[in-house]
Amino acid sequence: MQIDRKIYKEKILKDLERKMVFLVGPRQVGKTFLSKEILKEFPGGIYLNYDFFKHREIIREMSWLEETDLIVFDELHKMDGWKNYIKGVYDTREKNLKILVTGSARLDVIRQTGDALTGRYFLHHLLPFTVSELYRENFEVKMDDFLEKSTFPEPFLMNNKNDVLRWRNQYIDTLLKEEVFNIGIIDKLNKLKLIFELLRRKVGSPISYKSIAEDVQVSVNTVKKYISILENLYIVFKITPFTKNIARAILKEPKIYFFDTGLVIGNKGKIFENFVALSLLKHITALKDFFGKNIELKYLRTKEKKEIDFTIVENEIPKLFIEVKLSDDNISKNLKYFYKKYEVPSVQIVKDLKNEYQVKDIKVLKAKNFLKDLFL
Repeated sequence: MQIDRKIYKEKILKDLERKMVFLVGPRQVGKTFLSKEILKEFPGGIYLNYDFFKHREIIREMSWLEETDLIVFDELHKMDGWKNYIKGVYDTREKNLKILVTGSARLDVIRQTGDALTGRYFLHHLLPFTVSELYRENFEVKMDDFLEKSTFPEPFLMNNKNDVLRWRNQYIDTLLKEEVFNIGIIDKLNKLKLIFELLRRKVGSPISYKSIAEDVQVSVNTVKKYISILENLYIVFKITPFTKNIARAILKEPKIYFFDTGLVIGNKGKIFENFVALSLLKHITALKDFFGKNIELKYLRTKEKKEIDFTIVENEIPKLFIEVKLSDDNISKNLKYFYKKYEVPSVQIVKDLKNEYQVKDIKVLKAKNFLKDLFL
């Protein structure tokens, strides 16, 4: 069984008419499936995976047919000098040729390098399943499937719990061996694994780099470097505190969440918070990718330890405060505090809630209702 990811397909097809498209996201999130669905729209299209020897030769020799109308380059970032290569292909291509580049490492870091690819591509992030996307696909959504199985397509659609566990064990093993090996970080793989395991248990709490460094017996800079590797491989994502115009919100430590909810070790509340974080991240990422909005996901915490889980910030202005609860339907004291002080619309989303209600501009909503109304 597969679930069509129609909105991604529609947006990518539209952007391919104007520029290259880079499609990035976690390993096994569905990039290859989506790419091949897009290929069906091009009678002369070709799929080339740099991991496959025969495809690698075609890539290096540029030996595709002149009438080719779409090339999907998969895992091209593993090729030395891939950015100059794809620039050359794009700049010398036939007018009818469209180019889609996919990868499970962060191709979007090229935006930070100032190289000559600037202006030649649109960037799209394919992220795991969330409530809002599956509602768009008219798929019956069960919240517990996200929390008990995974947010990734293959395990999410499995019916056997043991199969889910087997998939995850293989997934972790592949991520921490093959993917890390591909980016050349193999000298301290055991230390990276230790950091990975610690992060699985610290979801939802501000991360102390110093504390992790002491636990793993490496330097603080090494901890930061290895967490950055996990970010670049789409294993974890980081949410930093919002401080601008928020008095005394000076905490600098980020929170770390996982793209796969099944990697979280902790109680159901932590797993649910991780899922909400992923859903919000996917929402704002789609708004960036599709419409170019200047929007970010942050959290709030003062040095007096008043904290709310998330805030959506647009053009450096908080637009929504969000508190996440598993079953507590009483409005959080901290949410009341931040709302009263800054008068930003606020919502407390509760997984197991009988009745929704509102006090002033603070809403208490069923999580499923809130999440299905996100953009994606």
